[in-house]
Amino acid sequence: MKDVKELLPHRDPFLFIDELTEVSKETITGKRVYTDSEFFFKGHFPGYPVVPGVILVESMAQCGGAGINELGILGEGGLFFLATIEKAKFRRQVVPGDEVRFEIENVRISPKMLKQKGKAYVGDEIAAEAEWLCIVGSK
Repeated sequence: MKDVKELLPHRDPFLFIDELTEVSKETITGKRVYTDSEFFFKGHFPGYPVVPGVILVESMAQCGGAGINELGILGEGGLFFLATIEKAKFRRQVVPGDEVRFEIENVRISPKMLKQKGKAYVGDEIAAEAEWLCIVGSK
């Protein structure tokens, strides 16, 4: 599989996927280890760092987008812009040092939109889950 930086336009400090581990037309799996040097830990929360829920949703969406680009379904150079986020639930805190596994399901793929849903796991525990819709655009 390609390096995530070849699959996504995101860069530090806003790239939240370390690698993809499995990609198929139905599912995409990736992972991220959040380190104590993440920019958001300085303010969320001082003395008790926790990965913000919105970052977990963004991470799932990045994993899904990277997987779609790995598959080459929508061609080269496509960008995905979040349009909706639904059914977001946060069930477990994610803290520095946690390895998070993202399991993404492709619900609908078309040339103009991408509908996915996913779960973020720490070990066997669900940390977050959501559904989202992205509009497909270009640079």
